[in-house]
Amino acid sequence: MQHELPTDSTEPVTMPTTRPEGCPFDPPAELATLREEQPLRRLSFPDGHTGWLATGHSVVRAIMADPRFSARYELLHYPLADVGEIPPAPPGEFLGLDAPEHTRYRRLLMGKFTVRRMRQLAERVEQFTTECLDAMERQGGPVDLVKAFAQPIPALMICELLGVPYADRDIFEGHVTTLFNQAASEEERGTAVTSLTEYLQGLVLAKRAEPTDDLLSDLTSSDLTDEELSGVGVFLLAAGFDTTANMLGLGTFALLSNPDQFAALRDDPGLADGAVEELMRYLTVADPTLRSALEDVEIDGRTIKAGETVLLSFQAANRDPAKFPEPDRLDLHRKATGHVAFGHGPHQCLGQQLARVEMQIAFPALATRFPTLRLAVPPEDVPLRADMNIYGVHSLPVTWDTE
Repeated sequence: MQHELPTDSTEPVTMPTTRPEGCPFDPPAELATLREEQPLRRLSFPDGHTGWLATGHSVVRAIMADPRFSARYELLHYPLADVGEIPPAPPGEFLGLDAPEHTRYRRLLMGKFTVRRMRQLAERVEQFTTECLDAMERQGGPVDLVKAFAQPIPALMICELLGVPYADRDIFEGHVTTLFNQAASEEERGTAVTSLTEYLQGLVLAKRAEPTDDLLSDLTSSDLTDEELSGVGVFLLAAGFDTTANMLGLGTFALLSNPDQFAALRDDPGLADGAVEELMRYLTVADPTLRSALEDVEIDGRTIKAGETVLLSFQAANRDPAKFPEPDRLDLHRKATGHVAFGHGPHQCLGQQLARVEMQIAFPALATRFPTLRLAVPPEDVPLRADMNIYGVHSLPVTWDTE
């Protein structure tokens, strides 16, 4: 029976959030159904707003690249709960800004995140990765891979990049976890933001007084105020740690759940670059994102009216069979270029090259050091971060054979 294509007056749907049971790596099955019917359709938000849900790969990319859509927080409607009016982005959090304010921050930071500069950090990533693997080997299995491997590597690297003393890692890790916890109260989130901001404010003052060889020190010579600079630090500290940490944890879980793919990477570490792109596409841990139309815009034959919020499902876009054949299969030999796991357009993830370097080194190093790596618990007992804004695993017990 052929589906009738929905029109602008079609009854709005609500955002699907429940993943299929026993399939921790797949997005909600309803997203595929909605994408097949119509890749752009009406969506009902918890506060009563009627906006749009974009699930098709080409539609998502088109909206992300269109300057007629705004990323400003105060123009958006939240898709998971009625939180009332969303306040504007605080100073330094350029993710919630449009041009020209967004462009000002972006230009200051782009030179700090070039492919060349990130490649220069590869030696440090290799060192940190080796130290983590050495510690795992000394301890012996089973170990929690999240605590032993997935979290320390990006934490060490973002500390290195920003010039945060590594001894202070526990301070920001706890606050970042609170920020991304959907169950955290507004008071708890506020306390975490305040604590992180106060910490970075003190660090910025120290960098201004005695600059060192790091990103924050470099930025003290820019026109950013102390408030803006500490805000940039808070944003980069959170974004640079949590997303990569969860990709390393969930990515390892996915590889161990697909033994042929783990074996492929173990036997051919040169596969790492493509493997990272495929894992990013397949898992899409940071999802969704929102945009608000600044004027009436026609996309995919629909008119999105000024003021309407569009929810962009990166998960659905990265599983779109029109772009990626057999999208629900993890295939490390796939050419996954064009995925939107890092976003697209002017707000595409600034730190994507650092994240790539970390994963391109960490995944094959883990597979070659522990070729018999396997889960130490049944897959269904791995605790998933379904309650967090960044998806992943809370812990990943693993073990391996010792000679």
